[in-house]
Amino acid sequence: MTVALLQNNEQNFQYILENYKEICYNVENAKTKYQNGSDVRIMAVTKTVEPEKINFAVAQGIKLLGENRVQEFLSKKEQYDPSAEVHFIGHLQTNKVKYIINDVSLIQSVDSLKLACEINRLAMKNGKKMNVLIEVNVGNELSKSGVGYGDCVSLIKDISLLENVSVKGLMAIPPIGCGEDEFERMHELFENIKAMNINGTDMQTLSMGMSGDYELAIKHGSNLVRIGTKLFGARKYFGG
Repeated sequence: MTVALLQNNEQNFQYILENYKEICYNVENAKTKYQNGSDVRIMAVTKTVEPEKINFAVAQGIKLLGENRVQEFLSKKEQYDPSAEVHFIGHLQTNKVKYIINDVSLIQSVDSLKLACEINRLAMKNGKKMNVLIEVNVGNELSKSGVGYGDCVSLIKDISLLENVSVKGLMAIPPIGCGEDEFERMHELFENIKAMNINGTDMQTLSMGMSGDYELAIKHGSNLVRIGTKLFGARKYFGG
């Protein structure tokens, strides 16, 4: 490895470290101010990020990784620090579930009964119970996946009947620049469903907030924020 490459790596690692410190500081302030110090998990979103940078972030304290793309995950997973927990957070096709069923602890992007049934089938086949979040298209945006806001409860009731799937909460990507209303709608939906005590569900997690709005999301009840660009910098293509 050349001296220039070593110096570049050191600069990249220092950049990640400083970003992580800032994120932790902001998260601590937000959860103290808005959630009485309740736990908020920080997820590192790893799309297009090299494994070396991801493992450095894990060494600094990141213990949760978010994968967007099945093929990219498969190309990188063997290089990851095994101490990190991995969630799948991207749009998931039913024919791709088989590739990740034994490598992730939770799937955050379940938005249909068809997908849930395939997860259930493969979880049963592999002798496990898969934890999932229901992805809600809170802004009803045509460009985004997710179940409609008004259809969320009925979908959860249907999925709750599946023996090898456990609904652990909700995930959402509020529209860019939407203000606080959509964030609060998600928080209200989460709390309302939790209060229903639907059999087969355990509403623990509201996954909401990314690099540009994670503090606002925490203000409105999020306890898992998904941060990529703010941690690793602008994305670039990762081959493989």
